[in-house]
Amino acid sequence: MTHPIPARFLKAMLACAMLLSAYAGAAEKAAAPLAHVTILATGGTIAGSGATSTTTVGYTAATVGVERLIQAVPELAKVAQVKGEQVFQIASENMSNEHWLTLAKRVNVLLAQPDVDGIVITHGTDTLEETAYFLDLVVKSKKPVVLVGAMRPGTALSADGPINLYNAVLLAASQEAVGKGVLVAMNDQIHGARDVTKTNTSTPDSFKTPELGMLGYFQGNKPYFYHASTRKHTVDTEFDISKLDALPQVDIVYGYANVSPVALNAVVAAGAKGIIHAGVGDGSLASKVLPSLTAARKQGVLIVRSARVGQGIVARNGEANDDELDFVVSDTLNPQKARILLMLALTKTSDSKEIQRMFYTY
Repeated sequence: MTHPIPARFLKAMLACAMLLSAYAGAAEKAAAPLAHVTILATGGTIAGSGATSTTTVGYTAATVGVERLIQAVPELAKVAQVKGEQVFQIASENMSNEHWLTLAKRVNVLLAQPDVDGIVITHGTDTLEETAYFLDLVVKSKKPVVLVGAMRPGTALSADGPINLYNAVLLAASQEAVGKGVLVAMNDQIHGARDVTKTNTSTPDSFKTPELGMLGYFQGNKPYFYHASTRKHTVDTEFDISKLDALPQVDIVYGYANVSPVALNAVVAAGAKGIIHAGVGDGSLASKVLPSLTAARKQGVLIVRSARVGQGIVARNGEANDDELDFVVSDTLNPQKARILLMLALTKTSDSKEIQRMFYTY
């Protein structure tokens, strides 16, 4: 005769099964190897310090080394095996072409190593978007590369650097970020290098992709992607900086009411190989400046029409007859990013039609 199992024993058995399942899941999770992430430190506000805990402007950037940055966020050890390198220690307004070449070469060397799964680059916010886009065009790996900064120094009451750094390492260690191009992790958001820009002088939500949109969010210790860029990047670009020690001189000339050609003529005289004209509206060219731009092009200087507006497509043959003038348009790139693409384009060709193709490709 079979006796029914008392309900209390069934509950106990069920509880034991659940505990065993939980322990097995925890053990499996614990056994899974953590990704190896290298943090390359370049300085900036994220490595800055202020006189008091309420100093959020007027602080000193680039004072804290990479090891102290890592030690300040012990939670990093839970999401990745982290090691750091101090590449530079500068405020990012001092970032130069030479810095970019050094950084990009180091990134490519590290990503070629099997024991490096991703890279985080700590960076000042002033030129972070430019460095990100440069790397997006020259990094030769699908492994994640994430730039991160802070709008407030680590000594401030509401410092944003630690959580930004944590999220950046989380992203660089994730499979979700593989093949997405160079990324920017700021303010619990994920942005693509091509389209992100700094929009505010001092607030923590400064980094945005205003019209084309950010790529995703961080929530619950996990990155979530909702968009991806359609433009070619990283392994799919034609640019190779491995043997370059310098980049062609490209300068930006700004358009404004009552503009004169003085600045334009000065950069041409200084040896510029290319000029980004940050025009008003849809990249319009003032009548006082157009003759100098035309003359510069006839001298072999590449001219790219961009817009100081910061959003939207600069229409080819819209505000100027680009075909007749032999000018290039920047598509949706802002002036500072158009400068980067033109510099790299000039390492490959001086043909304006080929360079226009590149602006529509990257």
